[in-house]
Amino acid sequence: MRALTAVQAAAIFGVVGSVLAVAIPGFVRNLSASKLSEPIDGLDRMVTNAIGYAETHPHEISFPPSAPLTPAQVPRGVRATDPPEVWEHLTWKSLQFGFTEAHAFAFQFTTDFDPNTQVFRFTATSHGDLDGDGMLSTFEVKGERLPGQSPKVLPGMFVDHEVE
Repeated sequence: MRALTAVQAAAIFGVVGSVLAVAIPGFVRNLSASKLSEPIDGLDRMVTNAIGYAETHPHEISFPPSAPLTPAQVPRGVRATDPPEVWEHLTWKSLQFGFTEAHAFAFQFTTDFDPNTQVFRFTATSHGDLDGDGMLSTFEVKGERLPGQSPKVLPGMFVDHEVE
């Protein structure tokens, strides 16, 4: 087998470098997006089910009661599998929400009623600690139901430290 000339080695090095320069940023973007799919998909499922719940219940009980952060401890830098009873809270059952597979985020559902305006509101939240440093990523979506109106999701999603 003959040795490569300096020009051939430089050409190979240039081609490999160009391929890596294109591939690595795409890989990093996809990796980041995959980390974000769990909280976004989870909140989407929770919010969709909360709106569906409100559409089938009278205004006085528009949304299920608040549910605590579940699991109670946010997984730190790992994906955790919960015991089945973790998702047995009435609200999680009402929203048909929970995880049977390992996950990296904890979820919370909070309801609020303003007696002056008769407005029911909810906040769906997810917290994660993907790198295990104790700093949390937070994603939050809100919705409401005004008297005599259909329930709705409010525009926008609050995001803090998205890939922390």
